[in-house]
Amino acid sequence: MTGFSPLTRRILTVNMLPLAVLVAGILYLDDYREGLVEAELTGLEIQAEIFAGALGESAIGAGSDGAQFILPDVARPMLRRLVLPTRTRARVFDVTGAVVADSRFLGGGAVQVEVLPSEGDFPSYLFEDLYDALVALVPDRRADPPFPGRLDLLPAVTGALGGDVKTGRWSLPGDAQRLGAAAPVQRFKQVLGAVLVTAETGEIDAAVRDVRFDILKAFAMALGVTVLLSLYLAGAITRPVRRLASAADAVRRGQAQAEAIPDFTRRRDEIGELSAALREMTDALWQRMIANERFAADVAHEIKNPLTSLRSAVETISRVRDPEQQATLMGIIEDDIGRLDRLITDISDESRLDAELALSRMKPVDLRRVLPGLIQALRAAEGPGGGQELIFRGKDVCIVMGVEVRLVQVFQNLIANARSFSPPDGVISLSVHRERDEVMVLVEDQGSGIPPESLDSIFERFYSERPEGESFGRHSGLGLSISRQIVEAHGGGIHAENLHDAYGRRTGARFVVRFPAAP
Repeated sequence: MTGFSPLTRRILTVNMLPLAVLVAGILYLDDYREGLVEAELTGLEIQAEIFAGALGESAIGAGSDGAQFILPDVARPMLRRLVLPTRTRARVFDVTGAVVADSRFLGGGAVQVEVLPSEGDFPSYLFEDLYDALVALVPDRRADPPFPGRLDLLPAVTGALGGDVKTGRWSLPGDAQRLGAAAPVQRFKQVLGAVLVTAETGEIDAAVRDVRFDILKAFAMALGVTVLLSLYLAGAITRPVRRLASAADAVRRGQAQAEAIPDFTRRRDEIGELSAALREMTDALWQRMIANERFAADVAHEIKNPLTSLRSAVETISRVRDPEQQATLMGIIEDDIGRLDRLITDISDESRLDAELALSRMKPVDLRRVLPGLIQALRAAEGPGGGQELIFRGKDVCIVMGVEVRLVQVFQNLIANARSFSPPDGVISLSVHRERDEVMVLVEDQGSGIPPESLDSIFERFYSERPEGESFGRHSGLGLSISRQIVEAHGGGIHAENLHDAYGRRTGARFVVRFPAAP
């Protein structure tokens, strides 16, 4: 899997591991083989009892003293005929443990029986190699004793000579196994010897091998399907993720536009959500870059105006000898310096506003408590009898999540803007109330209102719609822009509208600020 991505390798491993563990568990537990072995032992036990009964009835002789014993010449052919239909080997022991008959010996010669393979039964070397490799990995749970050279020492034989029917298992070289059962040969309840019937587990192993082959074939098919499905699943995940990563990297290097992020929103899954989030994030970053470029151009333009005026005044004042003209030029220079100072201060405030709001932790702010405090602070700064009258109205519980210092800055800017347009004896009112899931704050003045075509433009940077008679350059044109930036960072919105009397004449302006209400 070296050619696959790390995620593809993980998916393949996770999907293949449970299947491999299941097959390994089946091979290790081997309940099927154990059942066959138990059935074979039961059959051998029955055969041993039948053989012992037959020998006890037909192969017993008596001596001159009346003592009974097994007749070897009768037991040998009889034992041979008994085991002929079976694939077992039988031995007969006398009371001393000596072998008196063996089904493999007839007339002094050993009879060897081997099963020839059936026609057309050719081994499948591929599956055999695979089987041998897998079985070699499975630990052997059998711990049977080896088949001994002296059969009279077998526990099954000694137990049968003691009158009991016993079974046993023994290991042979080459991972083979031998099963056996021993039964006592009795005549009128007298134990005259024992019969040991043994069989190899070749047929059992062949049956188990066939079953395991079937399991491995099913495993191979399931493994193939699992691999194909895993590759499909991995491709459905890794390919779009790689495309998104490559597109994002291209945008980072400045080699692509925001639209270069692939659109996978039609998938309606996590990849689609990631695609939508990356597209929105990239578009927001792109818009921020465009806004920063515009802001830099606007800053250069706004700073260039007072600098040009300063240069002209400085160049002129050195050639003017009239004290009154010199005083006028010095006033221009002071105004331009003040304007530059205000511009730099407001520009600095706006440039760090985004970072400050992003790092600040928003807390519950009760506007019904904050706004009256702001009005009292403004009244105290003006002193008795100074400025327009400030009125606050609000009864609802109006709590929003935000940064209190910045929220106060919004309403300071709106009040300052309202004061610059209101007459000296005018009234400026602040009201706060809740509408469903929003908190609404209204700032109203009694000035000349806002030209309808400028209701949206007044929130742009460096836009300044000043009342008549106010000296040029007293405002930077960033106050309302900063206010909108703060409000939108809190998830709210701000807009302006005009107030009219019964005759349709403008009687003032109203700024409407809305915030999401805190839970």
